[in-house]
Amino acid sequence: MRATSACLHHHSEGGSTLAESLKGKVALITGAASGIGLATTEALIAAGTVVVLADRDEAALKSVCARLGDNAHPLVTDLLDVESCARMIPGAVDLVGHIDILHCNAGSYIGGDLIDTDTATIDRMLNLNVNAVMKNVRDVLPHMIERKTGDILVTASVAGHMPIQWEPVYSGSKWAITCFVQTMRRQLKGHGIRVAQVSPGPVASALLADWPEENLRKAKETGSLLEPAEIADAVIYMLSRPRNVTIRDMIVLPTNFDI
Repeated sequence: MRATSACLHHHSEGGSTLAESLKGKVALITGAASGIGLATTEALIAAGTVVVLADRDEAALKSVCARLGDNAHPLVTDLLDVESCARMIPGAVDLVGHIDILHCNAGSYIGGDLIDTDTATIDRMLNLNVNAVMKNVRDVLPHMIERKTGDILVTASVAGHMPIQWEPVYSGSKWAITCFVQTMRRQLKGHGIRVAQVSPGPVASALLADWPEENLRKAKETGSLLEPAEIADAVIYMLSRPRNVTIRDMIVLPTNFDI
């Protein structure tokens, strides 16, 4: 599988292979049934990691887990439902015993002028992109602090590093996440917990269905899109570093992306 083939030959400074560093660990990934979440799930399972796939799409979860085998565990979760969101971390621990890696990947997108966006859509996106991430991290902390180890990784965006005028709500949500990751990294570094984010440019996924049509057309024409597996490569690299190394943020851009 492409998401790991390039990485599996790298060695960490300690001399252990990438596969060895992730083998036997347990990860929980949100939005895991498609896109970056699925590509990262596939890469981790290829490296010997047990993965709990959290997603609201029950049919997709069932299909994906049947394909991926015994190291893939489905956990139907609606992060916009307060009770379902609160059940996710305990539910994952019940399934697999503990959590070494939490990858908060689920998110949604709004593009275009703010005046054309209804307020319910704004609420939904901020609840998923910001509030759910903060709640998921909050819920996993007692577990990871008790174990004195863990990795928390958030799928952010290059939009969290610059004010992109055609997506003010989305960009604003990712700026919030960039701040959250930086502050939580400093709060948790004394507990053996690493906190980081990966910040992709545009990725060929369902989120781009909501991109302004002209921007999407230009990106396709100029080859300015990434594949989900290319973001999974970055995630695998980040997670496989020695414990004394934190890649706090990795910005991954298509070479032809003009921004």
